Amino acid sequence: MKPFTIYTSQFIIHNCGLSALGNYAIEALEIALIREKYPAEIEGLLKRYPYKKSAVLPLMHLAQHVYGYMSKEAMHEVAEILDLDPTHILSLAGFYSLFYEEKVGKYVLEICNDLACALCGAEEFVQMACDKLGIGLDETTEDGLFTIKTVMCLAACDRAPMLQCNLKFHENLNEAKFDQLITHLRREATAGSSEMGVVERISAYAKQA
Repeated sequence: MKPFTIYTSQFIIHNCGLSALGNYAIEALEIALIREKYPAEIEGLLKRYPYKKSAVLPLMHLAQHVYGYMSKEAMHEVAEILDLDPTHILSLAGFYSLFYEEKVGKYVLEICNDLACALCGAEEFVQMACDKLGIGLDETTEDGLFTIKTVMCLAACDRAPMLQCNLKFHENLNEAKFDQLITHLRREATAGSSEMGVVERISAYAKQA
């Protein structure tokens, strides 16, 4: 979970202060990338829920896949589809760690570093991972494949050090296992293959409507 943040229509209230939202959620942007790529999925999702607003999270996943991250344009398009204020989408993007407000790599390595995991070597593991990939936290490798982030908590305290990569858990990690994981992911990216991800699952779910 990300640091405490409350969003309103005019202000963003952080645990460290108050800042004006400005024009972030005011402009009407004529962009329809999600509607162009996923028309059947949108129609199916809206049929699944009695209230359009309930489809916001799966639509945000589709938007993030199309735009690459939860950009201003992505938030506006989701809001437009669901007849919501864009600040509502902004608040969700700020709350859930699976939505990114900046560009990330193909594989996002989210390492749990809360207290329980830290006591099992998570902090040292984070540093080792950064050193291996030659990047810092919240940075992406030059080839665009890997981004490293820290998160709290992934509910696998007894299997730390552990990380979540594109929603898949990898547990009881050490340097050798991390090297094996990175090698596997690089081969997967080169081959153009990957396991069924959240977007594919949402698409299949929507088309069952």
